[in-house]
Amino acid sequence: MSLTFITKQSNAIASVFDDLAKLRIAVFRDYPYLYEGTEEYEKEYLKIYSNSGKSFLFAIYDGDKMVGGTTCIPLQDETADIHAPFLEAGLDIRSIFYFGESILLKSYRGLGLGHRFFDAREEYAASFGTFKTTCFCSVERINHPAEPADYRPNDAFWIKRGYKKVPDLKATMEWPDIDETISTPKTMIFWMKDIV
Repeated sequence: MSLTFITKQSNAIASVFDDLAKLRIAVFRDYPYLYEGTEEYEKEYLKIYSNSGKSFLFAIYDGDKMVGGTTCIPLQDETADIHAPFLEAGLDIRSIFYFGESILLKSYRGLGLGHRFFDAREEYAASFGTFKTTCFCSVERINHPAEPADYRPNDAFWIKRGYKKVPDLKATMEWPDIDETISTPKTMIFWMKDIV
């Protein structure tokens, strides 16, 4: 295993859209996301990062294959369905940095790379000196029949990183579950951490 680490910002992220799209589809296919994705949809969605002047990608390659990646972007540059719950709660989205995916292929987990993802994003968000809070969201699946018997949510890891779950701060996203063609709504719960 010979890992290399890269960072890209703003429109430079577009140069690895193909790699990131494939990785997102592979990782999000697993529980709890159960995502039946397509590269075409992914590459269209990822344009939000190349369109932002302050977006950031930290990625891990093993040879020429992307095996891990994480993104972040100012919350105000995200889509309306992501920042709407914050506006409804009366929060200033200009002071919040949103963390997108944090994804690793299974064989690369347990090596401390998840911490590197959070370190890189938090350091980047803090570097502007204008953002007070970071946040991300995770899908809520309750008593889902596809939940593996050995499934462990990431809650303990996120709490250890200083994040707090905000149950009243929710968004709805839609995607097709595995082997389905129609998108269905999913509840996403936000986690937040003050960085100043």
